[in-house]
Amino acid sequence: MEICEKIEKLIEPSLSDMGYNLVRVLLQGGDLKTLQIMAERNDRVDMTVDDCEKVSRTVSALLDTMDPFAGRWMLEVSSPGLDRPLVKPQDYNRFKGYDAKIETNTEINGRKRFKGRILGLSEDQKTVLFLFEDKQVSFDFDNIAKAKLLLTEDLLKIHQHKK
Repeated sequence: MEICEKIEKLIEPSLSDMGYNLVRVLLQGGDLKTLQIMAERNDRVDMTVDDCEKVSRTVSALLDTMDPFAGRWMLEVSSPGLDRPLVKPQDYNRFKGYDAKIETNTEINGRKRFKGRILGLSEDQKTVLFLFEDKQVSFDFDNIAKAKLLLTEDLLKIHQHKK
């Protein structure tokens, strides 16, 4: 099991109990590793600095027991932001109708990068449906290398309306 998956399994229950949804765990860097924890509030209210501090304290305490890395490393806690990454299958239903950028692991019709509109998940929840250049395409969830929402007027309007 990859280190990020181990960390997710370790911290997700505690964050959930605190009212947060774990969006992503990402490890970056060379000699000095940075562990990025991206979280959001379960009530969908914008994350505050206090929220990030609470998550950071909890994650730090849990990681102290796991000791995941040799040497020095840094912890970075953040919210996903408006142009958030799409990392879990349910993200594609939650953000159905929004514009996104998807990059695949393997080529589909000669390309790996797509910009278009999210149409949701297939019935079996394993395939992402996407409108690309006025045609519906589908991606096996496991073939998606990375994906994120695109910052558009529609996304900004919805965010402003939430406030």
